[in-house]
Amino acid sequence: MPKAYVFTRFGGPETEALVDVDRPRPGPGQILVAVRAAGVNPVDWKLRTGFRRPGQSAEPVFPETLGSEASGIVEETGEGVTGFAAGDEVFGNTAAGAFAQYALLPAGLAAHKPAAVSFADAATLPVAAATAYDGLRQLDLDPGATVLVTGAGGGVGAAAAQIARAFGLRVVGVASEGKKDFVRSLGAVHVPSGPGWAERARAAAPDGVDAVYDLVGGEVLTEAAGLLADRARLVTAGAPPQAAAALGGARVARALTAAVLDAVAELVARKDLDPHVTRTFPLERAGEALRLVEDGHARGKVVIEVEA
Repeated sequence: MPKAYVFTRFGGPETEALVDVDRPRPGPGQILVAVRAAGVNPVDWKLRTGFRRPGQSAEPVFPETLGSEASGIVEETGEGVTGFAAGDEVFGNTAAGAFAQYALLPAGLAAHKPAAVSFADAATLPVAAATAYDGLRQLDLDPGATVLVTGAGGGVGAAAAQIARAFGLRVVGVASEGKKDFVRSLGAVHVPSGPGWAERARAAAPDGVDAVYDLVGGEVLTEAAGLLADRARLVTAGAPPQAAAALGGARVARALTAAVLDAVAELVARKDLDPHVTRTFPLERAGEALRLVEDGHARGKVVIEVEA
């Protein structure tokens, strides 16, 4: 039977297990994919603890497979699906977990993987890179503008810095001192995080910043808002919508379309965007991959690779 890495109830790592599951069957509008790689994101462990995405009301059916994004090869298509056929190399958001040998993808949230993009790189794009892309499109800045990215050393932050550079923007990236070289390698001006970071940001951008893309939330979001003359140029993926609205900004509005997936994959193919996959783990070590992200020690992206 196919394998999947699941959690059996809400809680900590003790709820996780590698188990045998039935091979999924694609429903209407879905494609069944033989997974080759799955990206690991903070939202994965948060969902295990009981966190629900905005608008998500359905209760989970345990065991629930972990993982939100995958790449692989189409095995079967469901009723009404067009544009995909068995044998196609694809990537996208999953309907019911990605840490598995087989995953279901909604056809509307899947895209064809360019030949120049590896399965590992493609598997990191639907969550982090697409979120970064959506936020920058929402800011709608002209080339030459300066955007400040908080949490620039993380998965979304690293993607946001690179995509912003590809859009012709100047980037100021806030991250720990230990990530200075990494942030600079993204084409950003590094500002050390921690107490006093806002003043350091003002010194790094004496002409001011035109927009803020926040990935941290809390007090960092509040301080970042104080750097802006126009609070409408504040977006966050690190805080709830109400926290952003209270400061005059907004939560990143996710497009969740195949067009965005195509756009970020093209940036990778053109080498304008490097997903920075720094660690890979086989499916049987999915727990180690998740711990690396959950403990906050990951630099770049962590990927689970699944053998054919």
